[in-house]
Amino acid sequence: MDLSLWQSESQSTRLGSGSVWLHGNALAEESVLLAGIADALAHAPLRQMVTPGGQPMSVLTSSCGALGWISDRRGYRYSERDPHTNQPWPPMPAVLLQLATQAAAQAGYADFVPDACLINQYQPGARMGLHQDRDEQDFNQPIVSVSLGLPAVFLWGGARRSDKAMRVPLQHGDVLVWGGEDRLRYHGVLPVKPGSHPLLGNVRINLTLRKAA
Repeated sequence: MDLSLWQSESQSTRLGSGSVWLHGNALAEESVLLAGIADALAHAPLRQMVTPGGQPMSVLTSSCGALGWISDRRGYRYSERDPHTNQPWPPMPAVLLQLATQAAAQAGYADFVPDACLINQYQPGARMGLHQDRDEQDFNQPIVSVSLGLPAVFLWGGARRSDKAMRVPLQHGDVLVWGGEDRLRYHGVLPVKPGSHPLLGNVRINLTLRKAA
């Protein structure tokens, strides 16, 4: 199923048995949410990480919460401290924690309490290849992903990298939740197209909340 041109007036769309697309779910708190993220990035600025193979990632990255996700030649992992400052990551904004737990509950995951939020900034042309989220300890916990700024086409694949991926057109304020049988699906983002958002300008911000430990 290809959703690349799909539009709906409904509040949510089920993408799989354990995954829900919540349309505009973050819009009600967008101003407080953006202020909280800006404060977190003032303490842990965005940076370009490299893959274990030494290739620079096309997105700029930071984190907030008790744990932060990092990537370098030593591999992908979570850390209690920002390697750039050796300081703890900034706390997760309360509004973001509330948004994530409520979205997860709406999708059927009532006990989700994230301890890490990966902050990715996409400029036009930036992308994310198909991958699985495997660095967390408990795959029974869902993933909550919040889209802000420029639109993006999210690739929603299958259990194998070679499986055909659905194209999901994410807009500012959309939230995706996936877990259960869908927890280890391959997913990614097509190159972000040039544009301008009235609040964020020419970037897309993606917040991915996880229970890492």
